[in-house]
Amino acid sequence: MDLDERDVAGLIARAAANPPRTMSVEEMELLLSVEDPVLLKELFDAAYAVKLRECGRGVALRGLVEAGNCCAKDCYYCGIRKSNAKASRYMLDEDEIVGCAEQASRFGYGSLVIQSGEIESEAHTRSIERILARIAPLGLGVTLSLGEQEESVYRRWREAGATRYLLRIETSSPRLYSTLHPAECSWARRVECLRAIKRCGYQLGTGVMCALPGQTMADLARDIAFYAEVDADMIGMGPYIPHPDTPLAAKAPRMADEERLLLGLKMIAVTRLYLHDVNIAASTALQALAHDGRERGILAGANVIMPNVTDTKWRRSYTLYDGKPCLDENAKMCQGCLERRVASIGEHLLYGQLGDSRHFVRCHVDSMA
Repeated sequence: MDLDERDVAGLIARAAANPPRTMSVEEMELLLSVEDPVLLKELFDAAYAVKLRECGRGVALRGLVEAGNCCAKDCYYCGIRKSNAKASRYMLDEDEIVGCAEQASRFGYGSLVIQSGEIESEAHTRSIERILARIAPLGLGVTLSLGEQEESVYRRWREAGATRYLLRIETSSPRLYSTLHPAECSWARRVECLRAIKRCGYQLGTGVMCALPGQTMADLARDIAFYAEVDADMIGMGPYIPHPDTPLAAKAPRMADEERLLLGLKMIAVTRLYLHDVNIAASTALQALAHDGRERGILAGANVIMPNVTDTKWRRSYTLYDGKPCLDENAKMCQGCLERRVASIGEHLLYGQLGDSRHFVRCHVDSMA
């Protein structure tokens, strides 16, 4: 794509100043294709300015509980896929998960994310309901990231106290999706799950991987447009980092860590410039590629960080990708490290706040008017 420096600079300025969701897919593709260092700085600076305007100076916290790595899915890219015989399987019991939530509350984290492999069963559904009931007195915002479920299950968990649900689409392209999953995994079902989550009244989270084999900048631009189509309130995305014990690893494009990182940062920046008021996470995958990756994610427009509150003895077993950082840092060490890192870029951690998506809050207020 032919990039004219003046046209790109003008587009960046308009995207920051105009109402959200006004860029075309072609314009987003143009911004994602930027490589010139001067233009990249303009892109990231503009996205950060929108972050400051919409979300303020501060980084929302989500204490992350990696509840288990048992999974019924066999996704080709994932280190905890059911066919990976090298994975050491575990499932935290209800007391352990509640203990992690209590620890997050003591640290002042206003929100919690409970994440695991995908399991669909009545026993699992009831267990999550019991956990949510026990966590409720803590007053935390609770995000579930437990994969595809029937709408009735999403509704039960919502009624039990969960307020947010994160289900990454991974790619909005059915063609590309089919190269990442076996035939029994349905792109259409995943999209319907996103719509069911929204119907149940959750703050909806989704996201994609970038730097996938066969992926184009046009695919990524359409991914960002997809976030608007499903009316997402929060976005969790990051660069694809191959896991050696997966089929997709052999097909991964050869890219330097900095190249993968920059693509992830551009996705954050363009998503912020397109959607303005959603929550966007600076993922740990960014830190896996550079020691300051998460800080750079914030400076590119992200406003959420998810420090791990899982016991360190389980973290090496929950490896979705290679090179996962902070495996040996306990939750207290992680908290102190984050405070220093965030302060180094002029930001601060938002303790004791639910950190609800401003997009969700605004839409909810509008719907009540």
